[in-house]
Amino acid sequence: MRNTKTFSTGNLPGRRVCLLSHYAAVDGSFTSTLKILHKQSILHSVLGPQHGYWGETQDNMIEWEGYTHSEYGVPVYSLYGNTRIPTDNMLQGADCVLVDLVDVGSRYYTYIYSMALTMRKCADLGIPVAILDRPNPLGTTIVEGPILDPGYASFVGLFPIPVRHGLTIGELALLFAEMDGLPEPLVLTREIDPGWVMPSPNMPTLDTALVYPGMCLLEATNLSEGRGTTRPFEIFGAPWLNAWKLCGDLNGSPFMEGAILRPHFFIPTFNKHSGVKCAGAQIHVVNKSTYRPFKAGLGILNHCFKNEKTAWNDPPYEYEYKLMPIDILAGNSRVREAVDSRDDASLIDLSYTSTDLWKQTVLNVVSNPNRFLFK
Repeated sequence: MRNTKTFSTGNLPGRRVCLLSHYAAVDGSFTSTLKILHKQSILHSVLGPQHGYWGETQDNMIEWEGYTHSEYGVPVYSLYGNTRIPTDNMLQGADCVLVDLVDVGSRYYTYIYSMALTMRKCADLGIPVAILDRPNPLGTTIVEGPILDPGYASFVGLFPIPVRHGLTIGELALLFAEMDGLPEPLVLTREIDPGWVMPSPNMPTLDTALVYPGMCLLEATNLSEGRGTTRPFEIFGAPWLNAWKLCGDLNGSPFMEGAILRPHFFIPTFNKHSGVKCAGAQIHVVNKSTYRPFKAGLGILNHCFKNEKTAWNDPPYEYEYKLMPIDILAGNSRVREAVDSRDDASLIDLSYTSTDLWKQTVLNVVSNPNRFLFK
């Protein structure tokens, strides 16, 4: 990102720092940002997102509550419990909020909305916000999936952005601030990135992040998305599927360009179909430049729904109690309708978003286009 400052505690607007972060936020020596602030005696408090600061909670809508940090003695507040918005009490006495969250480049990943809701609250209280920017693991050149229809906004999509958005978390912060009419946050960069540290319990590898934009859609169905296995989102299936037909039908199709499905059988240790043998596949990405995970996910859904036992889950999902889970993930009802009608052509159309159009949309919204990598 252009025109940003390198991260140092001296660049923060204040000496009592409330940190919105988690255990994956480390520097090149794997020292956490939390520890860095503590050593500088400027750590005021900690805000933690979904899954807890340490990634303790496995699944969606498994809440956690705050506590006092056992080593540093500061309060650790939950933004995935009684509230997803910081309270006045949580921020009382803080000079600024520093956000350091590892994102995975998909619209569904809730950490970016913990950031957005915190920015809104800080604007109300007049507290400045700084963002420690990190690379988008999916890159900044490819965009996928429909832009969210505002009527389907939820905690897995608060803003009209594509599924695979091609922005860093610092760029998202700038875009969200512009869309909400908030003060522009200070964006800081870290010169040395440590590489992959899993940001949540079911995001163990970079390969997981690569397939996630499509395979997260399975959370909205009775299909297993691989939770309870060692390769969540890369492995998927259900007791009623035919693994051989699944792979035979999809391999070589337009949906699976750049990837190969290998028949696979597994028994989840928790979550859907726990303790029951599932038939399905593992996704092997063989060409990252041509593989489109959202399109692949749509193709997998399209095939699996040919079996009458495959079904959409009803609400609630991520604190949405009325809209269908698949609709808030897709950002519209068109994906569900196309799958229900087995409309291959519409699904392929829905998987595509013009990268140039999305870039121009962002640049039209923001007041300082030079802050964006893809310009």
